[in-house]
Amino acid sequence: MAQAYSHTHFSLSLPAQAHRVTSAEQNMQYATNPQLELAFKYVTETSRNVFLTGKAGTGKTTFLSRLKAEGSKNAIVVAPTGVAAINAGGMTIHSFFQLPFSPFVPGSRLPVGSAQRKFQRDKIRLLQSLDLLVIDEISMVRADLLDAIDQVLRRYRNPLQPFGGLQLLLIGDLHQLAPIVKDDEWALLRDHYEAPWFFNSQALRQTDYLTIELTHIFRQADEAFVGLLNRLREGQVDEALLQTLNSRYDPAFTPGHDHYITLCSHNATARQLNQQALDALPGPSLHFTAKIEGDFPAHAYPAEPALELKEGAQVMFIKNDSGSDRRYYNGRIGTITRLSPGLVRVRCEGDADDIVVEVAEWANQRYQLDEASKQVKETVIGTFSQLPLRLAWAITIHKSQGLTFERVIIDARQSFAHGQVYVALSRCKTFEGIVLRSRLDAAGIRMDSRIRTFGEEAQQRQPDQRQLAEAQRVYQQQSVGQLFSFEPLQRLLEHLNRLLLEHERQFLPQAYAPFAALQLEAETRLFSVADKFAPQLQRYFLAAELPEQNEALQERLQKAAAWYLREFDDYVLPALYRLNLSTDNSKLAATAQELFDRLRKELLVRRACFQACSLDGFRLQAQLRLRRQQELDYKPMAEELAAAAKPAAGGSEDIHHPALYARLRQWRSDTAEAQQVDAFQVLSNRSMALLTQLLPTNAANLMEVSGIGKKKVEEYGEDILAIVRSYCDQQALASDLLPDKPAKKRAAKPKEENTKHITLRMFLEGQSLAEIAAARGLQVATLEGHLSHFVAAGELSVFKCMDASRVDSIQQYFRQSAEITGKEVKEQLGDDYSYGEIRLVQAHLRWLQGGAVPPEE
Repeated sequence: MAQAYSHTHFSLSLPAQAHRVTSAEQNMQYATNPQLELAFKYVTETSRNVFLTGKAGTGKTTFLSRLKAEGSKNAIVVAPTGVAAINAGGMTIHSFFQLPFSPFVPGSRLPVGSAQRKFQRDKIRLLQSLDLLVIDEISMVRADLLDAIDQVLRRYRNPLQPFGGLQLLLIGDLHQLAPIVKDDEWALLRDHYEAPWFFNSQALRQTDYLTIELTHIFRQADEAFVGLLNRLREGQVDEALLQTLNSRYDPAFTPGHDHYITLCSHNATARQLNQQALDALPGPSLHFTAKIEGDFPAHAYPAEPALELKEGAQVMFIKNDSGSDRRYYNGRIGTITRLSPGLVRVRCEGDADDIVVEVAEWANQRYQLDEASKQVKETVIGTFSQLPLRLAWAITIHKSQGLTFERVIIDARQSFAHGQVYVALSRCKTFEGIVLRSRLDAAGIRMDSRIRTFGEEAQQRQPDQRQLAEAQRVYQQQSVGQLFSFEPLQRLLEHLNRLLLEHERQFLPQAYAPFAALQLEAETRLFSVADKFAPQLQRYFLAAELPEQNEALQERLQKAAAWYLREFDDYVLPALYRLNLSTDNSKLAATAQELFDRLRKELLVRRACFQACSLDGFRLQAQLRLRRQQELDYKPMAEELAAAAKPAAGGSEDIHHPALYARLRQWRSDTAEAQQVDAFQVLSNRSMALLTQLLPTNAANLMEVSGIGKKKVEEYGEDILAIVRSYCDQQALASDLLPDKPAKKRAAKPKEENTKHITLRMFLEGQSLAEIAAARGLQVATLEGHLSHFVAAGELSVFKCMDASRVDSIQQYFRQSAEITGKEVKEQLGDDYSYGEIRLVQAHLRWLQGGAVPPEE
């Protein structure tokens, strides 16, 4: 019946990187870097917030690659700038969270004119479906921007938890590029923050986040150079360090034929150096214009929209080669050897052959919630197509972040912002590959003391394996608790209950009764049992080992899952399919259909998780993958109905006996019409196709057919078997495809007392509704519904349930108008009277209208 909201598999594009990392190198990184493995386990196997940091070249970028390949959580990645977002395969923070560019002052609301007012339902559901938020280049994110994100997530997720309870992965190096804050902006923020860095965020300080620092450097192999960078990073700038650095000073240096690239602080300087070098080359220029389609803002262009090239130009690749040869990577430098409007060839150092460069495409993506699958997915909203090249005599330090070069010229004549010297020096693989255009002094090497203080504090938050084991245990316990908790189902039922009560005159007269039956089944067979099971789980959780390793707990979970599975199949799901929410009000019909389908999806996905748990116990990663896959594969009711009207999947080759299939299909149609249910609820196309293959002739073998369980055998088994036997007799077919499996004889069980009668018996024994509710784990409203049944049937006097004065007060409203609804009466009477009392009086009046005499008081 309706739409759904969903999740997707973790969808990240690996951010651009200068050094091409092969799978072997990646495996080596994880084998030699225990911090990377520790970080991966924290992100994927716990719910803790993580700040992943480390020196340049320690593998932060590669970490995202592994997370994409192996992570099971529903996640998105955002970054502070357009280029960083495009490289990371995500969106900018401002775009995704629809935030204004003005400062966010803690304690205030987002500006009235902000895009926040335009949050649509699909964006809200997307936010609610997330497990993990990845923020790349966190060093450039201001504290107030992080607090604005917190406000959005609290609004649409959990208002009582920082960031709405969403897990954060923050990636970046605070010794690199700093956040930008203008003087007038800082004037608004200084009273709320000690500094603009992300770690000054008020929301982040409320979380128990941990820091994992990567220390093993893959970019530089020279230990002396690594030591120099470490001293620079930590602010240990003395005369000896400056003397060593300035030994690379050579103002008259000319690169010659070697591929040197100049790193400078401003775009204008880089453009000027590139243009001068290009103009100095002989021969004509060719211009290549980018093709831009859809939504792709100029600030996020990954390449020059108008690229001017000449033969002999020094260029740099700005994208990883997507071809099988992987001949270039982001940051590789070469020289154009041949140039024409239709052909560009580049020769890189160490290569024997030219690289033929083809146009590459970048995608601007938007995260959306797929209404059909309820998965978070990336939708391409714009593309940028251009040669993946840029002139490479010079580049800004900002754009060089994340790249690796063999040889660099550092232009330090202009002042550097915090961290720029460190970024510039750490781009080079070797100290010998560095040339300084101007001398460095202590004043020009700006290192913020607050960063050093934070780094020292972060060292105290470095987790170890013991803390990881505890975090894993807590996360597994939470996940087990969520599997055996039915709060989402309860909320959906409450929502649907309100809808039916508030609009009861617009639904069919008999609409509420099947819903009340479903609610009763859910309360008695799921919710009340879950309330009793929760304390049992807590006792098992006292054990020291992880839930996955607790054999006693695993055995208990398997039995519990198997029990719930039977309750789902035999009672709850059949009650769900008996609902009829038809209405002539199209808007109301859409709302009801959506609620029904969300309810159905919650039950079916939960059922699949119980089924897996009943077979193999609780396995966290398996449960996460199964939940994702079930949500991805889920089809709304409308799609199921459309599929049921088509021939069986796989075509006629799956139907071994078309004539038998036709008979079964006709019987199904007649049965569905007689019972006023959808055809697929009687028997699925797949089950009918299997019946034509297996030709079962007794009840036990019939239950071997996928999709036919005990309940269906009880309801339809005789009819189905009669059709199959008749066909086999007519066609002289022997049904030996399944081994003869006589049905098991079961001892007759004493008939259980109906739940309504239990309520009636306890009530007549003198117990109050509150006492019965406490004893049975039910809601008082549910018990009032039970008693209403007997009042309407004439088996119980309403005056045994309520004072005569209260009955009379309610009756007066119904006597005034035959059209008045229970909801309208409730609005008139206010909170002094409950919906349950109103229903009791309605039941009493229905009995009187039937012309019968009420039971004695």
